[in-house]
Amino acid sequence: MTDNDLAEIATFGYERARDELVNVVKMLEQGGMDLDDSLTLWERGEALATRCEEHLAGARKRVEDALSRREEE
Repeated sequence: MTDNDLAEIATFGYERARDELVNVVKMLEQGGMDLDDSLTLWERGEALATRCEEHLAGARKRVEDALSRREEE
């Protein structure tokens, strides 16, 4: 993974990161790649999973904040 790859993934919305992660998992499960290609794909999958987690954490925070405001009212 290059810095450019990571920068690109950092711009992905949740759905795009999730969809690409699903494709990465499918490709890894199919096998047939050499070790270097498998590791590169796995690293991309890790970066995509991290991006999904960032989106989910942000959504969770927004829900918690909204519930907190509601309780204060």
